[in-house]
Amino acid sequence: MTNLFSLEGKVGIVAGLANENSIAFGCAKALQQAGAEVLVSYGTSKAERFVEPLRSEMGDPELMLCDVQDDAQLDALFERAKQKWGRIDFVVHSIAFAPLEDLHGRVVDCSRDGFSLAMDISCHSFIRMAKRAEPLMPEGGALFNMSYYGADKAVDNYNMMGPVKAALESATRYLAAELGPQGIRVHAISPGPIRTRAASGLKEFEALAVDGETRSPLRRLATVQDVGSAVVYLASDAGRALTGLTHYVDAGHHLRF
Repeated sequence: MTNLFSLEGKVGIVAGLANENSIAFGCAKALQQAGAEVLVSYGTSKAERFVEPLRSEMGDPELMLCDVQDDAQLDALFERAKQKWGRIDFVVHSIAFAPLEDLHGRVVDCSRDGFSLAMDISCHSFIRMAKRAEPLMPEGGALFNMSYYGADKAVDNYNMMGPVKAALESATRYLAAELGPQGIRVHAISPGPIRTRAASGLKEFEALAVDGETRSPLRRLATVQDVGSAVVYLASDAGRALTGLTHYVDAGHHLRF
């Protein structure tokens, strides 16, 4: 009997690895354990010393530097995937950034440049990756990004990233509608508070994490492994009828807002 949850023979890109606490790390591990082969990218040369030791836990994938603001590096990432496999079955975009001076202030006070930068890296780069992925998915595939509940509700201290993630979730729906006829599914994953490096930039993040641990229905935080497991399901044939959705992987924390 066919295992619908298996990813044997599937290949794809996981972008945004920074360290062992990265959601990208949880996704790459889970995908590899389900049978997929991955090409993993990290965003800065400074991250190399943190990501290289993680290679064995991800099944010894090829690692590539890819700053998503550099079109040449983005092209090189997808060209490498084409050279390796001739196609891809999935792309995981786990990338977000906002200048701290804008992120820590009120939305009404954020700068034009800061907002534009956050939108470019956190949202439009997903669209750029989808454009490059489309011709490499002739038989369909799945695209994933990482959002947060602050896209839907005004969450204290999430500030400027709320509108940015709202744009990302909207883009997810539009891309799902546009790419669906080619069999390409598009999903936003919305983890709850996870103690990642990116999350540490949020003002009063620890209070939000403690709230998740004490008030979520499951009384715990989701882990990067939990997020990876959700991506495996959605990338597999078991999730082939799902697209355009925001999936909360947060131990039910969003129910308590």
